[in-house]
Amino acid sequence: MATSIVQSGDYLLELDTGFDSASFRLDDSTKGVLDNTTYTLGPSATNYADITQYATVINYNRGRPKTEYQFGAGTMTFSMIDETGILGPYDSSSPYYNPANSEPGLAPLRRVRLSRDGTYLFNGVVTGYDYVFAMAGPNQVIVQCADDFYVLAQTQLDEFNPSAETSGERIETVLDLPEVDFSATARDIDTGTVNLGHSSAYKVEAGTNTLAYLQQINQAEQGRLFMAADGVLTFQPRIGNTLSSPIISFKDDGTGAKYDDLTVAFDADDVINRAYVQALDGDTATSTDAGSIAKYFIQSQSITNSLLHEAAEITDLADYLLAPDPEPRYTSISTTFAALTSGQRDDVALIDIGDTISIHKQIPGLGSEIATELAVEGIQGTINVSSGHRVTFYTSPTTIVYELILDDATYGVLDSTNVLG
Repeated sequence: MATSIVQSGDYLLELDTGFDSASFRLDDSTKGVLDNTTYTLGPSATNYADITQYATVINYNRGRPKTEYQFGAGTMTFSMIDETGILGPYDSSSPYYNPANSEPGLAPLRRVRLSRDGTYLFNGVVTGYDYVFAMAGPNQVIVQCADDFYVLAQTQLDEFNPSAETSGERIETVLDLPEVDFSATARDIDTGTVNLGHSSAYKVEAGTNTLAYLQQINQAEQGRLFMAADGVLTFQPRIGNTLSSPIISFKDDGTGAKYDDLTVAFDADDVINRAYVQALDGDTATSTDAGSIAKYFIQSQSITNSLLHEAAEITDLADYLLAPDPEPRYTSISTTFAALTSGQRDDVALIDIGDTISIHKQIPGLGSEIATELAVEGIQGTINVSSGHRVTFYTSPTTIVYELILDDATYGVLDSTNVLG
């Protein structure tokens, strides 16, 4: 049963016990009672056990803080208080204990998921489970979790010779390999915008890490490859124009969703005025911006193992990597659910990586607000059972375009910012 958290919503933290924990069981004083409506003849539709009632603090972190970084495994850590020992690994009478194989239900690599009012915030597996026995007071349980990027990182590829494919097709090929065998129903893979393969046959060496190779594919695409909040492996095409459709607008004038922390960055590290790309077959391309070099010295980025093979696409990637002039921008924004309306809380819970949000800030003395639409790159949340839910979104700039509207003086002109939807 979902647990209501102050001024935040109803939350459900579930952990796969590894067996059917919700069905009738013979010789069990609770689950073996005839005619009960809770533990019925199974099997149950799910192996998940609700452990929300024990949780005190839940922290989750998904995505990346900047587009220069690759997406790594999302993580979640939560603490629980065990008053009776029911969560311990040695209690064979626990409802989470699997008597069929004498195995604790709360064990590493079990599935785990967190949701708010039916919307998933995290989905992954347990990677660590620490039970701390207290000499006085209740025992504490600390559980570390990671999304399925962790699982992919534990697998290695056999040697294979890939065919020429788009980036998305190559990801599908890798996920379908028998040594990977990633669920076909837990992926949302875009076709991609670039072609992979080379003018002569090449092989992927045996022992190549699966996740590292998938990240190498995304390096060629410069898109987003991540685990979504619902546990679906998602691949989005090269980051470019974004159709204006912010999920929510954060404002400091009382007309939108309130926020309490906003970070602006204006860094020399954001400048790239020389980009070098080398493909596996030796083809190269270099792009430079002389004006930027004159002002900011040489700031380089180099890719020496690109899976691209067409000369034009190698050059396009080098051009794409250039960022000749730094610009101030909003890089992160934080809010608490307690400061939001019920509808705004629902909207914030739905935000995932790749979505668009708008941020508005009144600047004293400027005479107008600074408003911009940004893409979400990372999400960090803390749920404290006693104080509520707090979330931070890490953002990146995006080129906003608008859907063409016939007979509209502003949006009825077909140009670089008004496009067919």
